[in-house]
Amino acid sequence: MYMKINGIRVAVEPDMTIIQAARKAGFYIPSLCSMEGVHEIGSCRICVVEVKGARTLIPACITRVEEDMEVFTHTARVRRARKTILELILSDHPPDECLTCEKNNQCELQKLAVQMNVQQIRYEGEPSPRIIDDESPAVVRDSAKCILCRRCVTVCSQIQGVNAIAPIGRGFNTVIAPAGRAFIMKSPCVQCGQCINVCPTGALTEKTDVDRVWRALEDPRIYTVVQAAPAVRVSIGEIFGLEPGTSVTGKLVSSLKRLGFDRVFDTNFSADLTIMEEVSELIQRIDEGRSLPMITSCSPGWINYLEYFFPHLTDHLSTCKSPQQMFGALIKTYYAQKLGISADRIFTVSVMPCTAKKYESQRPEMYSSGYRDVDAVLTTRELGAMLKEAGIDLLSGAEYSFDEPFGPGSGAGAIFGNTGGVMEAALRTAYEILTGEELRDLEFHQVRNLPGIKEAGVNIGDMKLSVAVIHGLGNIREVLEDIEKGNSPYHFIEVMCCPGGCIGGGGQPFSDDPDVRQKRIAGLYREDAKLPVRKSHENPAVQQLYREFLGKPLGQKSHKLLHTRYSNRYELLQKVD
Repeated sequence: MYMKINGIRVAVEPDMTIIQAARKAGFYIPSLCSMEGVHEIGSCRICVVEVKGARTLIPACITRVEEDMEVFTHTARVRRARKTILELILSDHPPDECLTCEKNNQCELQKLAVQMNVQQIRYEGEPSPRIIDDESPAVVRDSAKCILCRRCVTVCSQIQGVNAIAPIGRGFNTVIAPAGRAFIMKSPCVQCGQCINVCPTGALTEKTDVDRVWRALEDPRIYTVVQAAPAVRVSIGEIFGLEPGTSVTGKLVSSLKRLGFDRVFDTNFSADLTIMEEVSELIQRIDEGRSLPMITSCSPGWINYLEYFFPHLTDHLSTCKSPQQMFGALIKTYYAQKLGISADRIFTVSVMPCTAKKYESQRPEMYSSGYRDVDAVLTTRELGAMLKEAGIDLLSGAEYSFDEPFGPGSGAGAIFGNTGGVMEAALRTAYEILTGEELRDLEFHQVRNLPGIKEAGVNIGDMKLSVAVIHGLGNIREVLEDIEKGNSPYHFIEVMCCPGGCIGGGGQPFSDDPDVRQKRIAGLYREDAKLPVRKSHENPAVQQLYREFLGKPLGQKSHKLLHTRYSNRYELLQKVD
């Protein structure tokens, strides 16, 4: 069917909104609240347009097109209305904090004010009461910067299925907060940071570890060690103008060296180590018929979710720590012994795409070495900010290799950073351990790509292994309910908290590219394809670690340092003051 936009005849689909049709015709309609496909609420009213025959202005993000509809996107009436709405929003926004705000130059409200030529605020009034909630180790909430767009509410409820926050109150007294206006740590928040990724302003940000890391780097008594996660190398380049998915591994290593870290290691190594322990655990459980299906435990946001909503199913979790925590425990033990220095002189930092990793690093279970396994966690965004503060151009430096004795990980470790990657890495190793035969075709395409739930039956010798891959917590409840009823058909389930896996983590660079997740995933598979070792069990550094220190997978030392158990988080929350 056809409609007219600013006098131009446009072919449109019946289910299109006006804002989508305008985009197709080459006209930009601003919005602060809409998230296409999941959040069409029309709360901000910035997107209003004139429709011929309509008495009032119409919100373009929630109004469907009609045959022969005539729309005008930038008449004087529309521009005045949008500007007035924007000025009213700005009148209740901190007036002097743009330069110091974490979202400076990436704030959608700021960009819109520039675009709409707002040069003064004509409205004055009493500001809303300000609440700064910074008790969480991962997420900081500043109510004064909230514009009540409700994007965070939508991603928490519809995408993640957590419902940790909601609008409370009415009118001027409305606030987005946990139930009872509680702080985040008193809520079921899983610390995933997806709310941060969709917040248009600085109302939600990550809890920064930047100052702690700078202090450690500047202290001559401290030996600083950093590990970099696989998803970081295909996303940090975006902060410096590169296309999403561009791998900058060598330049990332050299940039971390230039920041002053004594050693730079690859989290891919401990991803390979995780596969060795996890596959051994899976085989043991299958042999014993115990606690199946086994579910992966490398995503801390997912662990938080299970502990709160389904704590009676924690026996189904793999007991493996995440690669981040395994690496930290080894640095404070095996590597400290190699260096001949006390573990309390080593400051371990991880660069992660994830805010929940900050929470994970502080868990009481993560001190198995006698020290905190990981001392500080930087998100991809935080590392980008540190490099810019230091005047280091990621793109201009030489390319360095990761330091020994851990060296680079395998291609299997690289794909840990996206949905399906842990499963594929595990299948590559499980096949060869169980059959004693070489796996010729390493690509398990049935567990790749972005459906929320993927299922596969994989023939390994005489056994058919039934597996599932799930990303985005909103997709997991039905699967868990089947496990509760004893109806689950699976042996092994991979769960990643964030949409797309770690490449879509809450600490990744902000992006308005709708294909950003697919591009980052493609970058990781390119990394996998080019690495000389593509199976975790063939990583020479992992083999050396077992020979020199761990002995064997699931051995006594492995259990002490690399495995853990989880708790009933619902009961723990009730004890929080």
